[in-house]
Amino acid sequence: MPEKKEDINEKLEEIVEEEVPEEKKEKKKKPKLAIAELAEMESLMTESKSFEERKKELLEKAKKLTGKIEVIKTEDLKEQIKLKKRTDMLIPLEEYVKSGIYIGTRVVTPDMKPYVYRRRADGLAIFNTDIIDEKLKEAINYLSNFNAKDVILVCKRQAGWKPAEMFSKLTGIRIFTKKYPAGILTNTKLHDFFENELTIICDTWLDKNALADTLNVKKKILMICDTNNFSKGADKIIIGNNKSEKSLGVIFYILAREYCKAKKIDADIPELEEWTGGSDEKSGALLGV
Repeated sequence: MPEKKEDINEKLEEIVEEEVPEEKKEKKKKPKLAIAELAEMESLMTESKSFEERKKELLEKAKKLTGKIEVIKTEDLKEQIKLKKRTDMLIPLEEYVKSGIYIGTRVVTPDMKPYVYRRRADGLAIFNTDIIDEKLKEAINYLSNFNAKDVILVCKRQAGWKPAEMFSKLTGIRIFTKKYPAGILTNTKLHDFFENELTIICDTWLDKNALADTLNVKKKILMICDTNNFSKGADKIIIGNNKSEKSLGVIFYILAREYCKAKKIDADIPELEEWTGGSDEKSGALLGV
């Protein structure tokens, strides 16, 4: 009496489990192609063949397929991916670490939560350095779509003045540091009124007037966000510590270097150390905000 299809399927599963060698069992996750071929073979078996014939064919096919599967240890694969990422970084990982660009504040907004890796024992949030690098790459590609004359950089925080001025000198992008003239982008009656296409905001809390003006005239915004910033209104963001000269120095160094490269600007870019020197403004008071 011919066996029922359900019985055959159950036996086929038992065969693969029992008769495939132990070393092959470790390779349970077969490539999709291998699983598809096994499934197709099972479906195409004719009813005229006996169960033993089907069993033999299945085992032979399984033996051939599993012999072609190359197994890579998960740990090794993760390490390979990690090394690949690090070699593709805009600057060496050590430089990111030295600058403290990954150190956030104790406050983490919902907007920044996806980019936070963990919290330190002292409560400070820590950005994922891989994501910092990726966001900088995205920002470079975005910024490169604009001409220098159509971009302004606003940085009221004193820690960013020096690297911002270096960035401006090399790229030709206009900056506002100590004070942003209210209405310069919105009030056509002002003698120094002008129109831009992109505003780079260093901190939404300190540079809120420039942010509001840019949103008012519906222009684009590239925003540097610490863990305590909201990214609402931004077309593109850079994540990282926007409280210290070292961190802002790294950000402006990378932006200047890559913007000059993209725009074919012949500029002598100073070494990274020249961008990151000086005091660190990220004091205990700021960290506790």
